[in-house]
Amino acid sequence: MQSWLRRKDIDKLTVHEEGRRLVPTLGWPHLVALGIGAIVGTGIYTLIGVGADKAGPAVLLSFIVAGMVCACAALAYAEMSTMMPAAGSAYTYSYTVLGESIAWIVGWSLILEYSLVVSTVAVGWSGYFAGFLQWVHTQTGWNVMLPTALMAGPHAGGVINLPAIVITFLVAGMLIAGTRESATLNAILVVFKLIALAVFIAVALPAFDSANLTPFMPYGFPKSIDAQGVERGVMAAAAIIFFAFYGFDAISTAAEETKNPGRDLSIGIIGSMVGCTLIYVLVAVAAVGAMSFTVFGKSAEPLALIMRELGHPQAALVIGIVAVIALPTVLLAFFYGQSRIFFVMSRDGLLPRSLSKVNPHTGTPVAITLFTAVLVAALAGVARLDEIAALANAGTLVAFIAVSVCMLVLRKRDPDRPRVFRTPMAWVVGPLAIFGCLYLFWSLPHTTQKWFLVWNVVGVIVYLLYSRRASLLAKGQEA
Repeated sequence: MQSWLRRKDIDKLTVHEEGRRLVPTLGWPHLVALGIGAIVGTGIYTLIGVGADKAGPAVLLSFIVAGMVCACAALAYAEMSTMMPAAGSAYTYSYTVLGESIAWIVGWSLILEYSLVVSTVAVGWSGYFAGFLQWVHTQTGWNVMLPTALMAGPHAGGVINLPAIVITFLVAGMLIAGTRESATLNAILVVFKLIALAVFIAVALPAFDSANLTPFMPYGFPKSIDAQGVERGVMAAAAIIFFAFYGFDAISTAAEETKNPGRDLSIGIIGSMVGCTLIYVLVAVAAVGAMSFTVFGKSAEPLALIMRELGHPQAALVIGIVAVIALPTVLLAFFYGQSRIFFVMSRDGLLPRSLSKVNPHTGTPVAITLFTAVLVAALAGVARLDEIAALANAGTLVAFIAVSVCMLVLRKRDPDRPRVFRTPMAWVVGPLAIFGCLYLFWSLPHTTQKWFLVWNVVGVIVYLLYSRRASLLAKGQEA
């Protein structure tokens, strides 16, 4: 039993062998931009339509529920990341506090989360890119449209989603070139993204009509299934919209590459979460107030659609162009997080050690980044946006629960250990995060829960056949 619960030494987390150590190059502005870049993206640009279709105008409540749960989890992340300034996020905290087998399940869930988020965003970006090419054709007469077979996966009548694959490899190339360089470009693109959302709010809010909020909660609060077999309700929408809020956990994967982790990680996590919550509430109010949810609820680009319906095609164009330019910031943030999770699991021996080599010139893990790109591109080429988003949420919810449990366990096991950031009212915030995440998990579609179970059964088999014996701790070593 002890081998299942073997733990990493918290005091040796930042000690690594030469050639497998990441280089600290990031400051708090990079981290805040990384967080906002991750959080503000496909969720608000595309999933607000999916959420409104499930909850009606009460999608506003869905945003509030999902935001409150994420805020509690963010506080737990801030405490844990400043105590353990090492790459790996929830996986590393679980390995140190709860033991190897639980850490493996959390890491396996994070692989699911990050891989599917990047795939989802790549597919969402492809949709906006197609709209941009159509605009170019309309305005100039140039036929720059790609054939349908290359613009969508098999489920949408195509063969492969080529733009989604191309953008995935472009982002991978940026990350291979250097962490600081890609983080700086990310910060610039985040500014453009915020400007586009400000344009949407400025145009849509004056068109606010309270009649669009009636009836406010047409499908009720808890998850229910309508006559067509569609899951609806505020909580059904919250379980999907939850995807729009997380992203701050990607910041914690940057702990090892942060110059002053004790200060910068808590600023990055909490700062990005507060800023994004304010942005989301304003955008959601503007969207549901300006137009009936039945109009934009089925759209792949709901914000741009609302602008066009309100008679502002230029504003729609701005939003569409910025989505094409700036949605890759989400790709970059989550792709970065995914490659770092893979990297640390490889460095610990749970995945092949050959993948955790760091390039001496760029300071980046090239092999693991390319491996991640191949995996994500394969998913993005044939994936469905709505189904992927829900499955990614399941992995995230498990990670959030694990981090909150780790925080509470360490409060009891090691109460005197220095904490640069202390979660206020930890014994209220922690359980709220845990039970909130459990309720959101229960509110996910049943097919999502089933596939998540299948994913973890596969993960346990991989752990038993390979990782349990290959682990460095199994060999009496530290990473």
